[in-house]
Amino acid sequence: MDGRRDRQNGQDRQDRHSRQRTERAYDLVLFGATGFAGELTARYLAEHAPASCRWALAGRDPAKLAAVRDRLAVDRPRWADLPLLRADAADPDSLRELARSARVVATTVGPYVWYGEGLVAACAEAGTDYADLTGEAEFVDLMYLRHDARARETGARLVHACGFDAVPPDLGVYWTVRQLPRDVPLRVDGFVASNGQFSGGTLASALTAIGRARPAARAARERRLREPRPAGRRTGGPLGTPRFSRETGAWALPLPTLDAGVVARSAAALPEYGPDFRYRHYAAVRTLPMALGGTVAAAGLAALAQVPAVRRGLMSRYAPGRGPAPERRERSWFRVRFVGEGGGRRVFTEVSGGDPGYDETAKFLAESALCLAFDPLPVAAGQLTPAAAMGDALLDRLRAAGVRFHLVDSR
Repeated sequence: MDGRRDRQNGQDRQDRHSRQRTERAYDLVLFGATGFAGELTARYLAEHAPASCRWALAGRDPAKLAAVRDRLAVDRPRWADLPLLRADAADPDSLRELARSARVVATTVGPYVWYGEGLVAACAEAGTDYADLTGEAEFVDLMYLRHDARARETGARLVHACGFDAVPPDLGVYWTVRQLPRDVPLRVDGFVASNGQFSGGTLASALTAIGRARPAARAARERRLREPRPAGRRTGGPLGTPRFSRETGAWALPLPTLDAGVVARSAAALPEYGPDFRYRHYAAVRTLPMALGGTVAAAGLAALAQVPAVRRGLMSRYAPGRGPAPERRERSWFRVRFVGEGGGRRVFTEVSGGDPGYDETAKFLAESALCLAFDPLPVAAGQLTPAAAMGDALLDRLRAAGVRFHLVDSR
């Protein structure tokens, strides 16, 4: 009885939330449209948003926003009068006004631990759905601690990691679980391979995250203490150990990114992941020398990033706003292979696509924002993972947009 009452109350809150949001000026606002990833996302929206979509570009420099709009209008003249909104991560009033004007806000403004909280707070308060590109586990944990409760009250969906971190592993595991028996313990390993390059903004976010290991550990520890666990079920995303993977024919190096944690939280939110679920996330490297070299390079970068002056120097050499040229991105690709086991069955699946860091990341964020704005979704609020917030709706969108979800083999 209590469960039915809770579900009905949740549906009532969601209905009120939906009615309130239909009165807003915009279905979707993209914040940070003048950055490298931001303009790619704006271009994707200009090409794929439905004609009825009421959307706008937002940022702190109106002249730069106008220049982005002019470039979009060259190929899509219908967007020549696309609204431009001034908002600044350092101006809380502008962020509150932005959040109140939109049903969904998508943001590319990072590093998020420096520049992201104001917008999360504004969206949580206004009941506005939110999506970002963060790969910063500390930021995600802090936003849960500070804003999840208010978002649950207002009906806002706060969906982090809607880029290459962590849509392919999160939706890939979500799809892989569908290929396995139900109500049994499940084990899934993911192996990432790519030839993509990074931009200045990605480097800044990565170095920031690496250089903040201690505060990140504190935030993670506090979240573990406060976050409820699923009743009668176990879920986890432990860091694996280096090994040779016979399943993929490559050396598997554990990736200490936020992806495994995102997958584990999807598993905690969704009962179909079974009573006992574990996910491990690896980089797939073809040769042992490459694996050893990559490990040494990563360790060296992590050591250097602990020194603030060195970290600032590394960031200054490749400033945010720059990234790979179109020709380079056209040659880029990614592949995430999954090995799933449970109930006596073993499956091999794969998610693959083009340039992971930018073209596909822009696609992931834009489709996530459109999904939040227009698709019928499960009743939910608070901080959510992409799979928990959007599930089948986002999976269908990504497949229609050319991201391949493929069952390689089953035994």
